[in-house]
Amino acid sequence: MGGVNAVVYNDGIVNYDFGPGHPFRGDRFRRFMSAFRGAGLASDPRFEVIHAEPAGEEDLLLAHSEELIRRIERGESRDPDTPLRPGIYEAAKIAVGASMRAGELVFRGSHRVAFGLGGGLHHASRDREAGFCVFNDVAICALSLLERLGAKRILILDMDAHAGDGTAEIFYRDPRVLLVDLHQDPRTLYPFKGFPWEVGEGEGEGFTVNVPLPPGSSIMAYEYALREIFEPLAEEFSPDIIIRNGGSDPHFADGLANLGLTAMDFKALCRIIKSVADRVCHGRVVDLIASGYNPEVLPSCWLAIVSGSSGADFPIDEPLPPPPWLRRDSGLEGVKRVVAELKRILSDYWGAFD
Repeated sequence: MGGVNAVVYNDGIVNYDFGPGHPFRGDRFRRFMSAFRGAGLASDPRFEVIHAEPAGEEDLLLAHSEELIRRIERGESRDPDTPLRPGIYEAAKIAVGASMRAGELVFRGSHRVAFGLGGGLHHASRDREAGFCVFNDVAICALSLLERLGAKRILILDMDAHAGDGTAEIFYRDPRVLLVDLHQDPRTLYPFKGFPWEVGEGEGEGFTVNVPLPPGSSIMAYEYALREIFEPLAEEFSPDIIIRNGGSDPHFADGLANLGLTAMDFKALCRIIKSVADRVCHGRVVDLIASGYNPEVLPSCWLAIVSGSSGADFPIDEPLPPPPWLRRDSGLEGVKRVVAELKRILSDYWGAFD
């Protein structure tokens, strides 16, 4: 297992940009890389920046239909939230390529943890683009590991504020992939999916696990969900590798969601994930980062994710003071009720919850 952490990046990802007035702008990636370099991490021996090559069509076909690929190539979007501007098709292939490369580096053992910048585009399904997501790099990364590199079991931990409905749909019948998805209560946030009773179908029944969090949920609520649901499932499932995805949108100042994490909280949560990975899959973690809609807090939160997932300790700034309503236990009682109900549902499938 390599001792260096990889940051997989291609500056062409800045063209993954939906235009003025849209929440998802491509300058987020340069903002982060500027902060990464400003923190001295580009020359830190614990990190290696690796160039991401664009995915090829054969890679996209792992998770998507040829009809979708051709339509995106022509710039024809069917989702008003995901307008296709010139350059987005190529940039989307870079996002997929970065995620696949990150997965390969970790699974082959050359790097301890790998970060795919531009990854985590989890709303796209086999036949449709959706929710700012053109192709589902999370699913393609997992399928590449399973079908090309010999992985048997993959745990996807989706920590985006929004439920990963595209990822869930692609793997809904696949027992090789355990999806654990922590997101804001879908009654209050797009895509209005991701309820505890959505558990998969057929051979995949029990392998989709949704943990909806009440609006305002902060660090103790997240820690409880990870300890009570993610950790026992990871130990029982015993994955070959963990793919975590999600950026800064659970931050209290994000703007599109209504959760309650601070920048430092991302570091603490990713440390928990790392400790679980160290026990269950030799520390193999792929971390895919793209989301977040407040440019003022995004770089600090992404740096916090890098610090926590890699185990490399470096200072994290909190750009904004927490609002008066935010407490460390905000949302905790609501999450306890969700977890109790979820354990009852999952007891049909997992010994950890008998």
